[in-house]
Amino acid sequence: MHILAAQLNQTIGDFEGNREKIIAVLDRARAKKADIVLFPELAICGYPPEDLLCHASFIDEMEKSLQKIIESSSGLMVIVGLARLNLSNEGKPLFNSAAIIVDGKLLGFYDKWLLPTYDVFDERRYFEPGKNVGCWEYKGKKLGITICEDIWAHSGSIESSLYRVDPIQTLLAYQPDLILNLSASPYHFQKLDTRLQVCRLVSKSVKAPIIMCCQVGGNDQLVFDGSSIYLDAEKDQYRVAKSFQEDDFLIDLEAPIQESTYVHEPICDLYQALILGTRDYLHKQNFTKVCLGLSGGIDSALAASIAVDALGAENVLCVNMPSIYSSSASIKDAEQLAHNLKTLFYQIPIHKPFETFQELLAPYFQEKEVDVTEENLQARIRGNILMALSNKHGYIVLSTGNKSEMALGYCTLYGDMAGGLAILSDLTKGQVYTLARWINREKEVIPISIIEREPSAELRLNQKDSDSLPDYDIVDAVVTAYLENYLDIAQIASRYQIPFELVQELVVRIHKAEYKRRQAPPGIRVSKKAFRVGRCYPIVQKWIFNSMQRGE
Repeated sequence: MHILAAQLNQTIGDFEGNREKIIAVLDRARAKKADIVLFPELAICGYPPEDLLCHASFIDEMEKSLQKIIESSSGLMVIVGLARLNLSNEGKPLFNSAAIIVDGKLLGFYDKWLLPTYDVFDERRYFEPGKNVGCWEYKGKKLGITICEDIWAHSGSIESSLYRVDPIQTLLAYQPDLILNLSASPYHFQKLDTRLQVCRLVSKSVKAPIIMCCQVGGNDQLVFDGSSIYLDAEKDQYRVAKSFQEDDFLIDLEAPIQESTYVHEPICDLYQALILGTRDYLHKQNFTKVCLGLSGGIDSALAASIAVDALGAENVLCVNMPSIYSSSASIKDAEQLAHNLKTLFYQIPIHKPFETFQELLAPYFQEKEVDVTEENLQARIRGNILMALSNKHGYIVLSTGNKSEMALGYCTLYGDMAGGLAILSDLTKGQVYTLARWINREKEVIPISIIEREPSAELRLNQKDSDSLPDYDIVDAVVTAYLENYLDIAQIASRYQIPFELVQELVVRIHKAEYKRRQAPPGIRVSKKAFRVGRCYPIVQKWIFNSMQRGE
């Protein structure tokens, strides 16, 4: 038996485009003599559709697409994900389902049992849990059909949600020959390792191979890496589809598993996730061009490199906006990087508008010391310039702040935070440096002086980031431990040998900056816990600050 796992990059709500992709796969599957075609979760509408599911016309369009797919399924078994109406008049109005189609006929549906409501997921908001067991027979094989989360609980990989039922445990009584899983599993750093472990444990329990068909592509902040899996735990063999691109993943159940030749390197995967997230965020909105401020610093250097690899050098404008505090070395490095990347490069000095603002405000700043106000003025002038270029030429502005800075509020509202996409907002400062060195692994793209120079915003004379922040190694450790792993202050201090008071100070800064992050552009999620998506904290609260005063 031959199964084609169709790893597709669907656009949310593009029913015509998504349907055409699905039907094209069916044509290719027949040409390749496939018996079964397996698609990702909610493949007809794209994942996650969120509150689009609340529109009756959205569900109607899904039904129309399903009918056309059924009509195009001649000679095949097709398993495709969609949302469908719950007609029982009990519970939520929809099911997250897999339609089971054979040779032009709809045989029925399997409805997803386990609906995640943690992290980036909120499926219980829309869907009623399924109750029917997903076991179907076809050409002498018993197929256990599951949808994404249905297999995760069995593996014990979910710490934040305990379910009353285990679909895999229920399937055991049916002794399936194969588990098929429709998945929309978002990427985060080294996520593939976890998915392989989940599939291995399920396959071992059922004593049958498993095929996980994954969505690929960027949808808003989420990136889906594909990397569909075929794994047989009894034979201790597995194969992985391509990552970060569509793939017709063809599997012959009767043949030995040919180990995948596609090499997964975590840092390379991280970079590819950022490229895919950037490209799809723009292209799926019919934008092609971006602009960004190129200061000669490490963050903007990495952002420009990602933008060029995602969109092509001809679609990237780098703008250097030197102030009286900008060093000649930074300006030279910005010019050199733009030359290396072959991008369009503008240099627009901000000396005069800064002087004009100072003169304008001087009567209202009498007897006030020069402080962060003047620093932020420069950042906001730059933000205005980039937004003006965006308006005039149709660019999307990329903001270049990293996660470490965003966490502590070391960024300027309406200044360096201005833009349509925060391209680095889920990368720690350490990851920024790691990726910059990775880009330079074969030749020097990012000037080495940018990588070696001490970080500075260059908004005042001889300014260094270390004037306002502890060493970035400390910041990164606290940010990662507190945001991603929910360790408390004492645990972080003990584990990383950082003074308790310093950890406490950084955690307070994280929460005080919440209001800034609410006004930041969306970013690309590449960690287990990103800002804005999957992380929900109130701006106005006292629990954190009161607990600090109590020394907790």
